[in-house]
Amino acid sequence: QVQLVESGGGLVQAGGSLRLSCAASGIIFSINTMGWYRQAPGKQRELVARITPYGVSNYAGSVKGRFTISRDNAKNTVYLQMNSLKTEDTARYYCNLYPDPRNYWGQGTQVTVSS
Repeated sequence: QVQLVESGGGLVQAGGSLRLSCAASGIIFSINTMGWYRQAPGKQRELVARITPYGVSNYAGSVKGRFTISRDNAKNTVYLQMNSLKTEDTARYYCNLYPDPRNYWGQGTQVTVSS
């Protein structure tokens, strides 16, 4: 049974930082590309960042230079360091496989950025 458990969200002022974590179980984590996705109210879920098993990362243009994705294969955990947060980053954040997330969505973690 695949489980993806996100944590680390919260309320932060614009310009602040948060670090999200996602603990995975039920998959062979070390061979999968992982992604962080987000969904804002009234919008479609979008890919924010992804990282290959070897640590090669890629970012959406809207977060490039502000967010950093990393992973610890020994802990089956993927992270998202978010700096210089903007109000438009407000969303529920999820981790999942990339490019095929299947139906492994967890509960996500809410990030709210106030002005």
